[in-house]
Amino acid sequence: MLVLVLNCGSSSLKFHVAEVDVGHHGECDMPVRTLQRGVVTGIGGITSQTTLRFTSIIPTGEPVFESGPVVPDHAAAVRWVCERLATTPVEAVGHRIVHGGDRFQAPIRITAGVVAEIQALSELAPLHNPSGVAAIQAAQAVLGDLPTVAVFDTAFHQTLPLHATTYAIPQDLAARHRVRRYGFHGIAHASLAAGYAAHRGRSLDRARLVTLHLGHGCSATAIRHGCSVETSMGFTPLEGLVMGTRSGDVDPSLVGYLARREGVSTGEIERWLNEQSGLLGLSGLTSDMRELLRAAEQRQHPGAALAIAVFCHRVRKYLGAYLAVLGGADAVVFGGGIGEQAPTIRARICEGMDWCGLALDPSKNDRAVNLSPGEAACISRQDAGLAAYVVAADEETWIARETVRCLQGGKEVV
Repeated sequence: MLVLVLNCGSSSLKFHVAEVDVGHHGECDMPVRTLQRGVVTGIGGITSQTTLRFTSIIPTGEPVFESGPVVPDHAAAVRWVCERLATTPVEAVGHRIVHGGDRFQAPIRITAGVVAEIQALSELAPLHNPSGVAAIQAAQAVLGDLPTVAVFDTAFHQTLPLHATTYAIPQDLAARHRVRRYGFHGIAHASLAAGYAAHRGRSLDRARLVTLHLGHGCSATAIRHGCSVETSMGFTPLEGLVMGTRSGDVDPSLVGYLARREGVSTGEIERWLNEQSGLLGLSGLTSDMRELLRAAEQRQHPGAALAIAVFCHRVRKYLGAYLAVLGGADAVVFGGGIGEQAPTIRARICEGMDWCGLALDPSKNDRAVNLSPGEAACISRQDAGLAAYVVAADEETWIARETVRCLQGGKEVV
């Protein structure tokens, strides 16, 4: 089956055309052959800027770059992708959706009712669910009535134990409003774990991993026997690590305090915490870690240096906590744009972690960049008691497999 995967980020759209072997009945290794993949970046940026649209054609691997006016929204990005795939006989579409709440615990075939429920969850994932809905509607408008599946980031974290999902608030209040820790980036964390297992040639059944998805959005997950048992994001994707524009953990009293002091609504404070905080708010410069590293190293910019220090400290704190949750681990796995491409940040995070056996090999760490999707590289010293890996997460291949499994199973909600 030829599947088009559309993976919306907050300001990007990854796309992947994959041929999935529907005759293969293995649980984890359903063969997938990539025909084409690429990314549209800079969605919704300032009008005077340009966006980079990248398409890589397989099997030649010849990259095709195209620059142009900034794409205003995800619907326009989907239309751009579909125009370039007009002659490709796509048979199904798989969409990554960030928040499925407690309603969607597995991939589901998309109907009008499903779209409405995803839209209703946008309050809990304001940077992502609306763009996911826009992508679904745009693809349906261009491609017609192809079978379409939603694959949810929250689904991987359905294995979290009750004590990890429960907030210490009145439980009647939590039940009434479905307040719990859901977790996010589940597709990425599942892909990181699968990439590690494939590289090691071993099953995840007995593995204990801490996976660190570090990009514009960031999260950590503790994985035992292939299942998520703790994760840093919670009721919304705002909880946890410092991110590009999201604050991560703050004292809950801060929302009311700032609202009173600034004379604005709590909704406005939440917007600040989602869109104006994190690396951007700390540095006063940018949410891009590459630019922050340059500013800190070349200009000794104090805001950039502070942003990097806070970012690495928060990741290291969660890493130590999750090693405690797991009672030790077999490996720490880095992924995401920062996790894959910033050896300096990986080294900063792992500083002082010798107590648990985590020690990087500087030369291995420096070489582990620009990996192909699904590829893994060991970056720890040979004698390290706790291994460290970089895995180029392949969310799109995971989504393609889940899309086919869902369609074969015939799951549908009206």
